[in-house]
Amino acid sequence: MAHSTPLLAVRGSEGIYMLNGPPTYTEHTSFTRDNRKNCKGFTFSKDGSLFAWCNGETVNIVGTLDGQLLHTLDLPRVALLAFSPQSHVLVTWQPYISECPCWSDDENICARNVNNEVQFFEGNEFGKITNKLHLQKVSDFALSLGPQPCKVAVYVPGSKGAPSFVRLYQYPNFEGPASALANKSFFKADKVIMIWNKKGTAVLVIASTDVDKSGASYYGEQTLHYIASNGESALVQLPKNGPIYDVVWNPNSLEFCAVYGFMPAKATVFNHKCDPVFDFGTGPRNAAFYSPQGHILVLAGFGNLRGQMEVWDIKKYQQISKPQAADTTYFSWCPDGEHIVTATCSPRLRVSNGYKIWHYSGAVRHKIEVPSDSELWEVQWQPFVEGAFPEKAIKYQNVPNDVLSIDVKPAQAYRPPALRNKPVTSSKLHEDELPQNMKPQTTDKQLSKAALKNQKKREARKAAKQESKSEIMPEAASDQEPRAVQYSEDPEVDKKIKNIRKKLKAIEQLKEQEASGKQLEKNQMEKIQKEDALLKELEDLELGL
Repeated sequence: MAHSTPLLAVRGSEGIYMLNGPPTYTEHTSFTRDNRKNCKGFTFSKDGSLFAWCNGETVNIVGTLDGQLLHTLDLPRVALLAFSPQSHVLVTWQPYISECPCWSDDENICARNVNNEVQFFEGNEFGKITNKLHLQKVSDFALSLGPQPCKVAVYVPGSKGAPSFVRLYQYPNFEGPASALANKSFFKADKVIMIWNKKGTAVLVIASTDVDKSGASYYGEQTLHYIASNGESALVQLPKNGPIYDVVWNPNSLEFCAVYGFMPAKATVFNHKCDPVFDFGTGPRNAAFYSPQGHILVLAGFGNLRGQMEVWDIKKYQQISKPQAADTTYFSWCPDGEHIVTATCSPRLRVSNGYKIWHYSGAVRHKIEVPSDSELWEVQWQPFVEGAFPEKAIKYQNVPNDVLSIDVKPAQAYRPPALRNKPVTSSKLHEDELPQNMKPQTTDKQLSKAALKNQKKREARKAAKQESKSEIMPEAASDQEPRAVQYSEDPEVDKKIKNIRKKLKAIEQLKEQEASGKQLEKNQMEKIQKEDALLKELEDLELGL
């Protein structure tokens, strides 16, 4: 590779430039800065040796080693670029074009989806269709990563009561009923996302519906399925209901992490048998990112969340750091597996544009803030070939910030409007669940299901007994007061008044428990709601109405 550290390409309203990666963070002078304000896109080749960009006038290709201009193409309308895996082909996109092609890693196969069939080309010869995979109403496909033989996953949506399905094939064996390697059918799927692991041995399928017919969520409904090339398939059981925010494979291809469930979301690592390996509990998160070496996992909450990141040693399942990157719209690992970049880019956010380079310990090593009259559009690390940066031992000591001051907006807990003018208490709308290795161990021996059930029954009986005692407890009377208090001349009225006062006292005790943070039962909340009616009834009785 040309450089010992990755470059970081930066694109914004002031043009395109390159930054030397850690530890220098200086502008890379071998690349001549393009100051045109209409630079619409850029990309590195997969091995990082080439860099291409479009500036509204031309498409330019340079070598990253010395910045030498290799090609200039007169294509002013290009908006997006991509190199093929072996850098033999540069694809350019302009408005009103068909779907982009997809390559195998060795570039031997290129495929596209046209009119209910997947068409295949070999050797980058696009004048001849080598093979076709025809399935009625096939709407999407995904080629496997990794070495040959190449595999392809195809998705066919269900119709007229028939289920949707994803089917795996090995190229070019597409003919006959026994040609499929695996098949997984499922209902409730308007669209799918298919994610192959790095070795091409299994694919994860996120099936989604646009509308949740149960009315539980406006996200629609989502399910996660596992399909392996050896024919195995399974529905991944997610312990918490709600949307699936992110699913990502570990680069070792043996496990994957899912972030899911209504906020606060859960995150769980599963093995290739779809058994949970580690439960990270719940938190404000909607994304997961494995390091290129697979030894560190970052769980993050971006977008409408506050930018909290949890950095985990994935081998020891020990948390390394917990930094916060507010207003982040982009996250990416550096190929060295030690640094990350977070950025706030337009048009997602048009204010506070800029980027930061972090060490995994949470230290900020470099920070750039774009002037208020300018915009940042994109940042991207230069890729490196696999193995260029071996895995290093994780260090848990704090690394000092290279940036003197980092402004972090203080996080404030959300309070419903009804509680905003009242004293702050410890009550919560929900309780966060700790990671499984941080949960308190109350006993040395885990209770069986039957013992746990009996324990809950005993606790419930004890709570009910205490509640009953508080409701029937008479008001304490002093030695000088008569045992019976007379409120009126009618004994029946006195009895009613006394009962109402007991109920009001019990309600007052329940309100104190609620204010202290105790979670009340449904019947207890219903008692509190009757307070106004009881007060009105008491007033009428005392006035003799």
